[in-house]
Amino acid sequence: MRECRIYCFCIALVLVLVHGANGEDPYKLLTWKITYGDIYPLGVKQQGILINNQFPGPQIDAVTNMNLVISVFNYLSEPFLLSWDGIQQRRNSWQDGMPGTNCPILPGRNFTYNIQVKDQIGSFFYFPSFLFHKAAGGFGGIRIWSRPKIPVPFPNPAGDHTVLAGDWFKTNHYILRRYFLERGQNLPLPDGLLINGRGWNGYTFNVEPGKTYRFRISNVGLTTSLNFRIQGHKMKLVEVEGSHTLQNTYDALDIHLGQSYSVLVTADQPAKDYYVVVSSRFTTKILTTTAILHYTNSRQGVLGPIPWGPTNQVAWSLNQARSIRWNLTASGPRPNPQGSYHYGMIKPARTIMLANSAPWINGKQRYAVNGVSYIPPNTPLKLADHFNIPGVFNLGSISTNPPGGNGGYLQTSVMHANFREFVEIVFQNWEDSVQSWHIDGYSFFVLGMDGGQWTQASRARYNLRDTVARSTVQVYPKSWTAISVALDNVGMWNVRSQNWARQYLGQQFYLRVYSPAHSWRDELPIPRNAILCGRAKGRHTRPL
Repeated sequence: MRECRIYCFCIALVLVLVHGANGEDPYKLLTWKITYGDIYPLGVKQQGILINNQFPGPQIDAVTNMNLVISVFNYLSEPFLLSWDGIQQRRNSWQDGMPGTNCPILPGRNFTYNIQVKDQIGSFFYFPSFLFHKAAGGFGGIRIWSRPKIPVPFPNPAGDHTVLAGDWFKTNHYILRRYFLERGQNLPLPDGLLINGRGWNGYTFNVEPGKTYRFRISNVGLTTSLNFRIQGHKMKLVEVEGSHTLQNTYDALDIHLGQSYSVLVTADQPAKDYYVVVSSRFTTKILTTTAILHYTNSRQGVLGPIPWGPTNQVAWSLNQARSIRWNLTASGPRPNPQGSYHYGMIKPARTIMLANSAPWINGKQRYAVNGVSYIPPNTPLKLADHFNIPGVFNLGSISTNPPGGNGGYLQTSVMHANFREFVEIVFQNWEDSVQSWHIDGYSFFVLGMDGGQWTQASRARYNLRDTVARSTVQVYPKSWTAISVALDNVGMWNVRSQNWARQYLGQQFYLRVYSPAHSWRDELPIPRNAILCGRAKGRHTRPL
């Protein structure tokens, strides 16, 4: 491993020197050591997954178009893989870090990700994508800053705080995996909630009186929607997963699984400490945890009851979701206004309808999309596609419309799509729980959401002017959500539930966005350092 580390460092150094000398986008080099470690997030000793001895993992800071060279060394006893939620990996699904695109890093080995945050700004996070490791940690925040000459639609805040919130189980991840999920049982109710890896009042955010701070909040949990609020303080929403928003003010904000929001908070209250509150949404038992907002001149601790937050009110959450709009005049990662892209004037080439379900298959609980419960192959789909390995997957193994009935079957499901196709996707949810859907490689426009069955008449309620563009969207119980997306990113992309138990038990599939040109203009070649496993083992990537 020492020789590999030296080799990776030398390659990265050459890249920095060569590309830097040519005035190209800058490089940042990171080395991460993945280890087990004792953690006590809810007061009970657990086996956690640490990155460089940190739980949560290190913060990634980048600027639009920066190249991140992240060398990951796996010191666990199991294979390991990282994915980058919301990072689009333009022309480069090779770096996406999902089991359908990448072989895991074996124990005692390393892999170097080469990621460019091309044409992106905003708030995101990374997480372990293999063997239910997400239940043990290994996640962290990603901040992508605008380039210096690109205007941002608010003054520079005095500080920038990352808030990684999520549900948590006291049971170790491998027990949850082996004794619940792999036996076909759903997970129990979480034991609690965490804010930045800490339980009740375990984390403090320091602020100076009169100054304004940016809070980037991500729901990194496994199964639970959350509500976020700060006692006595208003929150001005400014960004959602890379989109600058209309700057509406909220007392409390719903954040569903896998979603990220940025708010501005001004320290304009009397000098003391205040509760930062996260509570569960749509759960039979309401879970709550707190952190502390500490004024630097405070001489008084937190007092009074924890501020109210919504619990099971669907209409409250739906109305708030509809209020989140695109800032049409603000710049995004480029200087031109976001609103210069008129998504509502583009006619979709087709409509894809995706319905989630919870069938029992072979006596076990599974979850499915259009009746198909995904099973992972031993060879990543991306490698099988690249090397033309037969029998790993079949295009069209999942329908673009839900079948009739409540049954389901197991299949390695892959859906075909054409490069540069503009499509409408409808997520239909007939279950009693909130769903959270994510598409890797893309940002999509949330056209509308409502209760009942989607029909063509539902398009009359679409927002075709200023809806927000994002990568994760919720679907309320017995409801639908419609999106549109330009499939301008060639690759093999995971479409999944952000509920990690449902994802693990089959509520996912892969979207193969295909270009017949086979040009580097459309997709980068297989990385020289790509790990080859399964039926791809023994083959060659490309010459040095």
